Amino acid sequence: MKSDQPPTFSQEPLPDDNKEVESQTLLTVQQDIKAKLKHKYQHISEGIGHHGNQSLLKDIYTEQIEMASKKQTTQETPIKCNDIFKPLPEQDKPIRTVLTKGIAGIGKTVSVQKVILDWAEGKANQDVHFMFPLPFRDLNLKKDQYSLMQLLSHYFPELKEIDSIEDGETKTVFIFDGLDECRLPLDFKNNEKCCDVTKPTSVDVLLTNLLEGNLLPSALVWITSRPVAANQIPPECVDQVTEVRGFNDPQKEEYFRKKIPDQNLANDIIKHMKTSRSLHIMCHMPVFCWISATVLEMILKEAEKDEVPKTLTQMYSHFILIQTIELSQSDKEMILKLAKLAFQQLQKGNLIFYEEDLRECGLDVTEASEYSALCTEIFKEESGLYQDKVYSFVHLSIQEFLAAVHALESCLDKKENVFSPTSDDKEESIQLSDLHRTAVDQALKSENGHLDLVLRFLLGLSLESNQNLLRGLLTQTGNTTQTNDETVERTVRYLSEKINEESSPERVINLFHCLNELGANSLVEDMQTSLRSGTLSETELKPDQCSALAYLLLMSEEVLEEFDLKTYNTSKEGYQRLLPVVKSCKRLSIFNSVLTYLFSPDWVAVTSHMNPVRL
Repeated sequence: MKSDQPPTFSQEPLPDDNKEVESQTLLTVQQDIKAKLKHKYQHISEGIGHHGNQSLLKDIYTEQIEMASKKQTTQETPIKCNDIFKPLPEQDKPIRTVLTKGIAGIGKTVSVQKVILDWAEGKANQDVHFMFPLPFRDLNLKKDQYSLMQLLSHYFPELKEIDSIEDGETKTVFIFDGLDECRLPLDFKNNEKCCDVTKPTSVDVLLTNLLEGNLLPSALVWITSRPVAANQIPPECVDQVTEVRGFNDPQKEEYFRKKIPDQNLANDIIKHMKTSRSLHIMCHMPVFCWISATVLEMILKEAEKDEVPKTLTQMYSHFILIQTIELSQSDKEMILKLAKLAFQQLQKGNLIFYEEDLRECGLDVTEASEYSALCTEIFKEESGLYQDKVYSFVHLSIQEFLAAVHALESCLDKKENVFSPTSDDKEESIQLSDLHRTAVDQALKSENGHLDLVLRFLLGLSLESNQNLLRGLLTQTGNTTQTNDETVERTVRYLSEKINEESSPERVINLFHCLNELGANSLVEDMQTSLRSGTLSETELKPDQCSALAYLLLMSEEVLEEFDLKTYNTSKEGYQRLLPVVKSCKRLSIFNSVLTYLFSPDWVAVTSHMNPVRL
């Protein structure tokens, strides 16, 4: 283990008459750091750890356009990732701090990688002297006290050659990737004020003062985060917010054509993804495109096309099957240990793990290294900027899938309900439908929706067809007194009850996704029949019917330019259930009796981005 003591930093000023030497030294240090960052960031590991082969970023990168918004406004402007520090139209104040939001797997880290690489290769932002990427997963490990300059030279020893970067002329960019992975308190309210870049203090104090502009006020700061963690930064510390929203439809196709060398096969994959609307929508996440390409490239080469995945659970089951098919039984038992790790850490909100987290789950570092070597596309071991070991699943959705596998395995093999730890450890009478009921309740209670995808996977795994795909991994399948049909029937009934009761429109949409994983689409199919026949306007829609309509419209292949509420007759609660559709359309047509709903907080938040409504 390497010492974590801060390195010393030279503070002796250069003579005033030696400016040329100082300038040359600065240029040399800059070139050294550029070379270092180019070496680190020129490759992309799409879920493949350091044991696997990697692709050049330039060969696979598909440009995403971020949406930028000024502080305290809902107006949005498209912007490229290299331009995030440029003021928006009619924005006079310089931008110092940018917060980029986006869900897991949407491409935030790759955008960071592209900006750094373009700078290091001299392609963009050449007015910047230094870029300092400091991922939170690395900063979490820094327990000692550092000055800002000591912390920087800890990661970039090249900086010891120069005197200072706070001369007002040296333009620097600090990049803090992964705020959602931060385990530091970020106590903006109580942390001491620090304005001296040479004063040692905790890393937490350094960060809060850097973000507040007390340290290096001339420096630019870029933070990335999942939306759920973004509120850790006070709004007054952020000048501009951008959001990475993933691939649009042409970009999805561009990705598959770049990823799959055989263009005929690429066309077949694109064609298949379009046949399943839920899968095609998921492809706005680059990581899901990668998973789908991995699975479909193998399956579509085979003669039997009837096993091509059509649901999310089927896609991930095939993906795990591909990764584990060559493993021995003892190796597969390791996957179940990883599944336990996935579940326990997900419940704590952890996406990255350190040695102490592994030990809590009964794993040691040697085992973890073996897992990352065997399962390079499931679990990975990375060395941080200073060679500290960090572990993670290659994507949150894989962690969520394995968490669902752990919940299922615990129920079938050990008669345990992992969603109800306060109950008796073992209940001989526990049924799969009981597990589902508890999981649904827990998912609906979650404030940040962290169990939404776990629930979809868990319910999808209750189908025998999906369990059969994983029969070499699961200890037992279908080992309850309930038949599979009984389990599905009881779970569908409970989901239907919750659809009627739940007040959150977004949560209800996820319950419809769950029904789709179970193949129970009768409510949606009835709504589709009514929609096609044009009879919807003749009857008053119940709230659950409005939710089915919302799900159907969101899953439609056609982009909804205008949503005409005048077509539908329902109650106030019913209109509330249609909010997710209102969010996704560009224009809204309403009538006077609905106008009052627009002044509720939910409707104001949703409709503020739209063109003026038409009465």
